[in-house]
Order: sequence, then structure tokens, then C-alpha cells
Amino acid sequence: MINIDEVLKKAKEIDASDVHLVCGLKPMLRISRELKPIEEMDVLEEDNMYEIYDYFVRGNLDKDAVFRETKKLDTSYEFEDIRLRVNISYSNEIPTCTLRLIKSTLPKYEELGVPDIVRRMTYQPQGLMLVTGKTNSGKTTTLNALIDDINENQNKKILTLESPVEYKHTSKKSMIVQKEIGRGRDCLCYSDGVKNSLREDCDIIVVGEIRDRETMDAAIDTAESGHLVIGTLHTKSCAETLDRLINFYDISDQSQIKYLMSTLLKLVISQRLLKGKDGKLVLVPEVMVVDNIVSGIIRKEKISVSEIEDAIQSNSEKGSIGLINSLAQLFVDDKITLEQAKAQIEEKNLEILNRTIMQLKIKKGNRNI
Repeated sequence: MINIDEVLKKAKEIDASDVHLVCGLKPMLRISRELKPIEEMDVLEEDNMYEIYDYFVRGNLDKDAVFRETKKLDTSYEFEDIRLRVNISYSNEIPTCTLRLIKSTLPKYEELGVPDIVRRMTYQPQGLMLVTGKTNSGKTTTLNALIDDINENQNKKILTLESPVEYKHTSKKSMIVQKEIGRGRDCLCYSDGVKNSLREDCDIIVVGEIRDRETMDAAIDTAESGHLVIGTLHTKSCAETLDRLINFYDISDQSQIKYLMSTLLKLVISQRLLKGKDGKLVLVPEVMVVDNIVSGIIRKEKISVSEIEDAIQSNSEKGSIGLINSLAQLFVDDKITLEQAKAQIEEKNLEILNRTIMQLKIKKGNRNI
């Protein structure tokens, strides 16, 4: 019999970000991006995996039905002073479980390395803001740090739609209502939650993930009607985010969507996490502030990735930050290696990276004189 509490205590003690429970392996912890087994524990057997399933489902008939019908389950669980995001799926017809540990205290927005323009953009009365990045790029942490900052400094009603709810917020200067998405929970799907927000007198709607056209339609309608919508997407760059949004739609509808995006979209931040020279994770942000130049590019018949990247690079006075600039700054600040910086960009951009590094070093040297 497996003692799951002991696994969770160990994960918490050594500050693991994730726990992997897979049949045939010892419990595995992810620590600063590296997977390490809990050596003192036994290899998990099939019976253990069903014990783990029962531990997290806890006799909830709705959760059990969802898992049996869809062969996957996303849920949350509280252990001591931390919350867990729990994913259960099948492997070789045996349950397998992945747990994300969510600390009870959020880091302050200033500690994350997210540019201040992102926080300032939350003071917009309406529009669409997007926090994007690949899996494990810190999107949820950034999103919740933004919510916390709004809660501390603005008088708003904030509605969050999440699957599952990870950080639990306490209303301060703002009023916060958090809803969990899924069968047997607060809303069946994201699009229903966004549509219903129009009847809930909200100022800001936070959409945990924009996955499909229906959710995108609802987000656009909500932003058009005078609300600020903040959402996340699994994309790796600002340009790819625009492409993904437009490709939710048929070609015949894309011209209209481009026009709406060019007027409603206010900002996109695309983020990556790299392991820094000190062993800690470092945020690499790319920020696109949508001004008249970017709006014009969005409305074009064919969106050019290079045009978007050039517009971001040349729009620093309005808050935009190119990926190359972020990488160069982190290298000059001795937070990452040159090899790490080069690995994040295409070979054709290496010369631009080297030139940017030289410019930043000269600027840094002039400041030190």
C-alpha cells in the first residue's frame, strides 16, 4: 500500500513543482526541470495506481463518471497548506497520475520578471489581453499574480473561469468570484461561463484557457460589450498567438475577425522559462503592445511573422519587448549563458542577438562611468 501523504510531504519539503505517479516506476519529482525518483520508496504497482485514483476521486460520482467516459480527469486537491492540480489518465489501461504543486502564497508581481507594461495594461477599461506560452512556462502564475495585483490596487469585480481552480483568492479592494469548469462543477464549459458573465456585472473576466472558437467568440463579444478579458493560450510566440486566434475561424470569416482583433486586442505576453546560471528558473518575456502599426499588420490579408517581430522590436518606447532583447538582457545581466540564448532563436537571428548584446553592454558600461 502506498502512503500518498508521505509522497506529498517529500515533494513539499524539497520544493518540487510536479509529482509523477506511473506504474512500474518509483514516485518521481520534478525539481528545477529535472526528474528525480524518491529513492526510499517502492516501485508503484497496478494496485497502487488504483489506490491513488481512489485517494484523489474520494468517491465523487461525477468525477468517477467523467474519468470512465473520457479516460481523463482534471481536478484539484488540498494537502496541508498547498493545493494540487491533479491530472489522471490511462497508460496501458492503468491509471497514471500527474500532480502540480501550487504554493499557497503567490509571488509578488514584481518578483516574477514580468514587464510592468503588462500590469499597467490591466487598467484598460475594456479589450483583450493574452498570457501565452508552452506548457510549464508559468502562465498560471503570471495570470494569478495579475489578479492579485488588481485585487490589491483596483476596485473591480473579477470573475475567473478555471479548470481546475488553482490559487484561491480572497477579495480585498476588488471582489473576486472564482468558478471551476467541468461536469459537476460551477460551469460546464468556458464559453458558457464567459457568456453568463455578461449577466454578472463584472469588470474583468479571466479565462483560464481559450481552447476553441466558441470560447473565442464569447471572449470577443464580452470585450466588445465593455469588459476587460484576460485569457491564456498554449502558443510559443506573439506572432503564433495571432495565427492561432485567426485560424479558429473559417477563411470566409477571417477578414472580420482580423478587424475585431485589431481593435480589441491590447497586449500579448508570450513567456518562456529557462534554468538560470544560479539553478533557479528565469522568465524570458516577449511582449507585443498592439498599437496602430501592429493593428495594421493584423488587418492584412496575410499576417507576416517577420513583420510582427520587427514591429515588436521597434516599438520599445510603447512597452513592447522582443524575444531577442529579453534574451540579450538576461545574458548581459549574467542570468543565462550565451548558448542558452542562442538556443531560443533561429540561426538567421544570431547576428541580431550578438548586435543587441553589444549595444546593451555599451549602454551598461556608460551607466557605470
